[in-house]
Amino acid sequence: MREIVFDTETTGLDPKDGHRVVEIGAVEILNLIPSGRVFHVYIDPERDMPEEAFRVHGLSREFLSQHRKFREIAREFVDFLEDSPMVAHNADFDVRFLNAEFGLLKLPPLAPARIVDTLAMARRLHPGSPASLDALCQRYGVDLSRRDKHGALLDAGLLAEVYAELRGGRQAALSLATAGVARRAAQRDDLLRARPAPLAPRLSVEEEEAHRAFVATMKTPLWDKYPSPENSGGEQSPSAA
Repeated sequence: MREIVFDTETTGLDPKDGHRVVEIGAVEILNLIPSGRVFHVYIDPERDMPEEAFRVHGLSREFLSQHRKFREIAREFVDFLEDSPMVAHNADFDVRFLNAEFGLLKLPPLAPARIVDTLAMARRLHPGSPASLDALCQRYGVDLSRRDKHGALLDAGLLAEVYAELRGGRQAALSLATAGVARRAAQRDDLLRARPAPLAPRLSVEEEEAHRAFVATMKTPLWDKYPSPENSGGEQSPSAA
Protein backbone atom coordinates (compact mmCIF):
# COMPACT_ATOMS: atom_id res chain seq x y z
CA MET A 1 0.00 0.00 0.00
CA ARG A 2 1.37 3.41 -0.98
CA GLU A 3 1.09 6.26 1.53
CA ILE A 4 2.66 9.70 1.76
CA VAL A 5 3.99 10.92 5.12
CA PHE A 6 4.35 14.71 5.01
CA ASP A 7 5.02 17.83 7.02
CA THR A 8 4.97 21.58 6.37
CA GLU A 9 6.63 24.65 7.82
CA THR A 10 4.79 27.98 7.72
CA THR A 11 5.06 31.65 8.57
CA GLY A 12 2.53 31.34 11.39
CA LEU A 13 -0.35 29.46 12.91
CA ASP A 14 -3.37 30.28 10.75
CA PRO A 15 -3.73 30.82 7.01
CA LYS A 16 -6.76 33.04 7.69
CA ASP A 17 -4.30 35.58 9.10
CA GLY A 18 -2.37 35.63 5.83
CA HIS A 19 0.25 33.08 6.81
CA ARG A 20 1.75 30.88 4.11
CA VAL A 21 3.56 27.57 3.59
CA VAL A 22 7.35 27.92 3.34
CA GLU A 23 8.50 24.29 3.23
CA ILE A 24 7.00 20.92 2.28
CA GLY A 25 8.64 17.57 2.99
CA ALA A 26 7.01 14.30 1.94
CA VAL A 27 8.19 10.68 2.13
CA GLU A 28 6.71 7.84 0.10
CA ILE A 29 6.16 4.62 2.06
CA LEU A 30 5.12 1.25 0.65
CA ASN A 31 3.59 -1.10 3.23
CA LEU A 32 5.03 1.15 5.98
CA ILE A 33 8.59 1.02 4.56
CA PRO A 34 10.17 4.17 3.01
CA SER A 35 10.74 3.60 -0.69
CA GLY A 36 13.46 6.24 -1.03
CA ARG A 37 11.25 8.61 -3.02
CA VAL A 38 10.78 12.01 -1.41
CA PHE A 39 9.37 15.43 -2.29
CA HIS A 40 11.05 18.45 -0.73
CA VAL A 41 10.79 22.15 -1.55
CA TYR A 42 11.38 25.50 0.10
CA ILE A 43 8.81 28.09 -0.94
CA ASP A 44 8.88 31.85 -1.22
CA PRO A 45 5.86 32.95 0.89
CA GLU A 46 5.81 36.41 -0.73
CA ARG A 47 5.65 38.03 2.70
CA ASP A 48 7.76 38.67 5.81
CA MET A 49 8.86 36.00 8.28
CA PRO A 50 7.69 36.61 11.87
CA GLU A 51 10.37 36.16 14.50
CA GLU A 52 8.32 33.50 16.33
CA ALA A 53 8.18 31.32 13.22
CA PHE A 54 11.86 31.91 12.41
CA ARG A 55 12.84 30.62 15.85
CA VAL A 56 10.97 27.38 15.13
CA HIS A 57 12.38 26.48 11.70
CA GLY A 58 15.21 28.94 11.03
CA LEU A 59 14.01 29.86 7.52
CA SER A 60 14.60 33.55 6.85
CA ARG A 61 12.80 35.80 4.40
CA GLU A 62 16.09 36.36 2.57
CA PHE A 63 16.71 32.62 2.16
CA LEU A 64 13.16 31.83 1.00
CA SER A 65 13.09 34.69 -1.53
CA GLN A 66 15.56 32.68 -3.63
CA HIS A 67 13.10 29.81 -4.06
CA ARG A 68 9.98 29.16 -6.11
CA LYS A 69 6.52 30.32 -5.15
CA PHE A 70 3.75 27.87 -4.27
CA ARG A 71 2.02 28.32 -7.62
CA GLU A 72 5.24 27.17 -9.30
CA ILE A 73 5.51 23.93 -7.34
CA ALA A 74 1.82 23.05 -6.89
CA ARG A 75 1.46 20.75 -9.91
CA GLU A 76 4.70 18.93 -9.09
CA PHE A 77 3.48 18.34 -5.54
CA VAL A 78 0.04 17.11 -6.64
CA ASP A 79 1.65 14.72 -9.13
CA PHE A 80 3.85 13.28 -6.38
CA LEU A 81 0.86 12.76 -4.10
CA GLU A 82 -1.24 10.98 -6.75
CA ASP A 83 -4.35 9.71 -4.94
CA SER A 84 -2.47 8.09 -2.03
CA PRO A 85 -3.51 8.41 1.62
CA MET A 86 -1.59 11.19 3.39
CA VAL A 87 -0.15 10.89 6.90
CA ALA A 88 0.70 13.87 9.12
CA HIS A 89 1.10 14.69 12.79
CA ASN A 90 -1.62 17.09 13.91
CA ALA A 91 -2.81 16.80 10.33
CA ASP A 92 -5.47 19.50 10.62
CA PHE A 93 -2.76 22.16 10.80
CA ASP A 94 -0.92 21.04 7.66
CA VAL A 95 -4.07 20.31 5.68
CA ARG A 96 -5.59 23.73 6.45
CA PHE A 97 -2.47 25.42 5.12
CA LEU A 98 -2.20 23.27 2.01
CA ASN A 99 -5.90 23.69 1.21
CA ALA A 100 -5.56 27.44 1.65
CA GLU A 101 -2.71 27.43 -0.87
CA PHE A 102 -4.71 25.22 -3.24
CA GLY A 103 -7.69 27.55 -2.84
CA LEU A 104 -5.63 30.55 -3.99
CA LEU A 105 -4.88 28.61 -7.17
CA LYS A 106 -8.45 27.31 -7.62
CA LEU A 107 -7.22 23.72 -7.16
CA PRO A 108 -9.33 21.02 -5.45
CA PRO A 109 -8.71 20.70 -1.69
CA LEU A 110 -7.35 17.58 -0.04
CA ALA A 111 -10.26 15.32 0.88
CA PRO A 112 -10.58 14.55 4.61
CA ALA A 113 -11.08 10.84 3.85
CA ARG A 114 -7.50 10.47 2.61
CA ILE A 115 -5.88 12.06 5.67
CA VAL A 116 -4.39 10.00 8.53
CA ASP A 117 -3.60 11.94 11.73
CA THR A 118 -0.88 10.29 13.82
CA LEU A 119 -1.60 12.64 16.73
CA ALA A 120 -5.10 11.19 17.02
CA MET A 121 -3.70 7.66 16.65
CA ALA A 122 -1.17 8.25 19.42
CA ARG A 123 -3.80 9.65 21.79
CA ARG A 124 -5.97 6.58 21.22
CA LEU A 125 -3.09 4.15 21.74
CA HIS A 126 -1.47 5.97 24.67
CA PRO A 127 -4.19 7.92 26.48
CA GLY A 128 -2.86 10.44 28.96
CA SER A 129 0.73 10.22 27.64
CA PRO A 130 2.61 12.97 25.76
CA ALA A 131 1.83 12.69 22.06
CA SER A 132 4.17 15.21 20.42
CA LEU A 133 6.45 13.94 17.67
CA ASP A 134 9.44 14.29 20.00
CA ALA A 135 7.68 12.31 22.73
CA LEU A 136 6.69 9.53 20.32
CA CYS A 137 10.22 9.30 18.92
CA GLN A 138 11.50 8.86 22.47
CA ARG A 139 8.83 6.28 23.25
CA TYR A 140 9.67 4.20 20.18
CA GLY A 141 13.44 4.70 20.18
CA VAL A 142 13.55 6.80 16.99
CA ASP A 143 16.81 8.79 16.72
CA LEU A 144 16.26 12.50 17.36
CA SER A 145 19.89 13.59 17.35
CA ARG A 146 19.62 15.57 14.08
CA ARG A 147 16.54 17.52 15.14
CA ASP A 148 17.84 20.81 16.54
CA LYS A 149 15.17 22.77 14.61
CA HIS A 150 11.95 21.82 12.85
CA GLY A 151 12.43 20.83 9.21
CA ALA A 152 9.65 19.46 7.01
CA LEU A 153 11.59 16.65 5.33
CA LEU A 154 13.41 15.60 8.50
CA ASP A 155 10.16 15.58 10.47
CA ALA A 156 8.39 13.61 7.73
CA GLY A 157 11.15 10.99 7.89
CA LEU A 158 10.89 10.74 11.66
CA LEU A 159 7.12 10.53 11.43
CA ALA A 160 7.36 7.68 8.92
CA GLU A 161 9.23 5.64 11.56
CA VAL A 162 6.76 6.60 14.28
CA TYR A 163 3.81 5.78 12.02
CA ALA A 164 5.16 2.27 11.42
CA GLU A 165 5.28 1.79 15.19
CA LEU A 166 1.78 3.16 15.70
CA ARG A 167 0.54 0.73 13.07
CA GLY A 168 2.35 -2.14 14.82
CA GLY A 169 4.82 -2.56 11.98
CA ARG A 170 7.79 -3.82 13.96
CA GLN A 171 5.70 -5.76 16.45
CA ALA A 172 3.75 -7.44 13.64
CA ALA A 173 6.97 -8.45 11.89
CA LEU A 174 8.35 -9.82 15.15
CA SER A 175 5.15 -11.77 15.81
CA LEU A 176 5.23 -13.29 12.34
CA ALA A 177 8.89 -14.23 12.73
CA THR A 178 8.27 -15.75 16.16
CA ALA A 179 5.32 -17.73 14.86
CA GLY A 180 7.45 -19.02 11.98
CA VAL A 181 10.22 -20.15 14.32
CA ALA A 182 7.71 -21.89 16.59
CA ARG A 183 6.06 -23.63 13.63
CA ARG A 184 9.40 -24.89 12.28
CA ALA A 185 10.42 -26.08 15.75
CA ALA A 186 7.17 -28.01 16.10
CA GLN A 187 7.68 -29.63 12.69
CA ARG A 188 11.23 -30.59 13.67
CA ASP A 189 10.03 -32.11 16.94
CA ASP A 190 7.39 -34.10 15.08
CA LEU A 191 10.07 -35.54 12.82
CA LEU A 192 12.41 -36.38 15.68
CA ARG A 193 9.80 -37.69 18.07
CA ALA A 194 10.02 -41.53 18.44
CA ARG A 195 6.99 -43.58 17.46
CA PRO A 196 5.06 -44.29 20.71
CA ALA A 197 4.34 -47.92 19.71
CA PRO A 198 5.80 -50.16 17.00
CA LEU A 199 3.71 -50.88 13.95
CA ALA A 200 2.04 -54.29 13.81
CA PRO A 201 3.96 -56.75 11.55
CA ARG A 202 2.55 -57.11 8.05
CA LEU A 203 4.11 -60.56 7.44
CA SER A 204 2.13 -63.71 8.11
CA VAL A 205 3.49 -66.50 10.33
CA GLU A 206 4.09 -68.64 7.23
CA GLU A 207 6.08 -65.85 5.56
CA GLU A 208 8.26 -65.37 8.65
CA GLU A 209 9.01 -69.13 8.81
CA ALA A 210 9.89 -69.17 5.10
CA HIS A 211 12.24 -66.21 5.59
CA ARG A 212 14.05 -67.84 8.53
CA ALA A 213 14.45 -71.07 6.53
CA PHE A 214 15.93 -69.13 3.61
CA VAL A 215 18.40 -67.25 5.84
CA ALA A 216 19.51 -70.56 7.40
CA THR A 217 20.75 -71.73 3.98
CA MET A 218 23.12 -68.73 3.68
CA LYS A 219 26.78 -69.01 4.70
CA THR A 220 28.08 -66.14 6.89
CA PRO A 221 25.65 -63.44 5.75
CA LEU A 222 27.08 -59.92 5.77
CA TRP A 223 24.93 -58.68 8.67
CA ASP A 224 26.44 -61.29 11.01
CA LYS A 225 29.65 -59.22 10.96
CA TYR A 226 27.91 -56.48 12.98
CA PRO A 227 26.58 -56.51 16.56
CA SER A 228 23.20 -58.12 16.96
CA PRO A 229 20.44 -55.91 18.44
CA GLU A 230 19.78 -58.70 20.92
CA ASN A 231 23.39 -58.69 22.05
CA SER A 232 23.30 -56.10 24.84
CA GLY A 233 27.03 -56.45 25.41
CA GLY A 234 27.74 -55.11 21.95
CA GLU A 235 29.90 -58.19 20.96
CA GLN A 236 29.92 -59.75 17.51
CA SER A 237 27.89 -62.88 16.87
CA PRO A 238 29.73 -66.24 16.93
CA SER A 239 29.33 -66.64 13.16
CA ALA A 240 31.47 -63.53 12.62
CA ALA A 241 34.37 -64.84 14.75
